[in-house]
Amino acid sequence: MARIVSLVPSITELVCELGLADQLVGRTGFCIHPKETLAKIPKVGGTKSVNLKKLRALAPTHVIVNVDENQKETADALAEFVPNVIVTHPLAPLDNLLLYRQIGEAFGKEREAQDLCVRFESAYRSVANNTHRKHNVLYLIWKDPWMTVARDTYVSRTLALFGLQTLPASTDARYPKLTLEESWLRNVELVLLSSEPYRFREKHRDEIKNILKKPAYLIDGEMTSWYGSRAIQGLRYLADFSTALCRQPSSGQNKWAE
Repeated sequence: MARIVSLVPSITELVCELGLADQLVGRTGFCIHPKETLAKIPKVGGTKSVNLKKLRALAPTHVIVNVDENQKETADALAEFVPNVIVTHPLAPLDNLLLYRQIGEAFGKEREAQDLCVRFESAYRSVANNTHRKHNVLYLIWKDPWMTVARDTYVSRTLALFGLQTLPASTDARYPKLTLEESWLRNVELVLLSSEPYRFREKHRDEIKNILKKPAYLIDGEMTSWYGSRAIQGLRYLADFSTALCRQPSSGQNKWAE
């Protein structure tokens, strides 16, 4: 039987969804879903601060990492004593299909992975066939310094499905820093403040609205950035958000902003 350590919160949830919870022996402190299942699974630090000594003591046969969420140095160190390091890097919503199959095939859960593929494809078709009003958005993920996402990220490509085109249009960094005086901000129509990795709250939304004079909304970061099984729910969440936005495109005063 495999001994799995997952260093990717969304994939930890996927591992459990595929029926592999009994083979999960380690996780990060940010791996929080499903809560009851993970309560008994040892933590090995954070996604970018992995305690290799604790991880080694768990004697894993497989460790799952992600290019964006984990450090390459961590993956390199793991390769020295873990028989199987599984590297993941979804960059767009449809990459979830490859991810399901990648994890399913690694642990003999091909049927369960295919069931997830069917569910995802159904949800994807239901939103991809809809026409969404286009908006240029600033998607904030951090404060002090302010940080956003580039267009080649999973978050940006997921938002684009719903007409939410992230700015800036081009940048050298995948998660660029910015000041609130950037000239391109004049093209932003609305601001989305994610619940993770920085937990933005109402006071931050009000701060941004006052500075940029743009509508601003708090948004669930798990629904926009988590690939894996939660991405199915995320598609429906963003479809509802897009619909609500079209009803009140400029006030910022609907359930998403409260």
